[in-house]
Amino acid sequence: MTNPWALYQRHPAFVLGFHGTEKVTVETVVSSKTTHLKKSEGKFEWLGHGVYFWENDPQRGLEWAQSGNAKKKIEQPAVVGAIIDLGHCLDLTTRIGLDEVKEAYSTVRDAYAAADLVLPANTGGKDHFKRELDCQVIQALHLYRKDKGLPSYDTIRAPFLEDEELYEGAGFRQRNHIQIAVIDTNCIKGYFHPILK
Repeated sequence: MTNPWALYQRHPAFVLGFHGTEKVTVETVVSSKTTHLKKSEGKFEWLGHGVYFWENDPQRGLEWAQSGNAKKKIEQPAVVGAIIDLGHCLDLTTRIGLDEVKEAYSTVRDAYAAADLVLPANTGGKDHFKRELDCQVIQALHLYRKDKGLPSYDTIRAPFLEDEELYEGAGFRQRNHIQIAVIDTNCIKGYFHPILK
């Protein structure tokens, strides 16, 4: 059955994304010596496998590169901007996206139970920096769509509440952000040096 809400899974405008990485990598992709940034394909990726960006936040991209959170130490932290067409987007700010991920979780949970295996967990403190469960759920969602002949997602977009309260009693956190994982690199229309002041 076709989902009547599916037509709202396309975003009609480009977004800017920012990726923290080594300075040499920034120079390589901006100069087109390398076509695209490398996809993250580890088991703890928050939104599954893809090229990751902070939406509209170059400062956060640079902070991430400087923070030591990368899989290996970044010697010369820098940030690169990208012009992204979200295309067919699994947007986790919408009910249709959240409902689909919830359904994928049920499938993963049932498969683990049937195999008498322990379901992986998100770990790594209160912000769950190591998201093995979420990664598996998103990857399972992609496989399910492929097996059913449904159109694949080009990108995934999700908000994250992170870190301490912005002020006492706040509903905002110090590191709230929207993250984008680009699955189909054809959605990246170009790279650029952001203006940082």
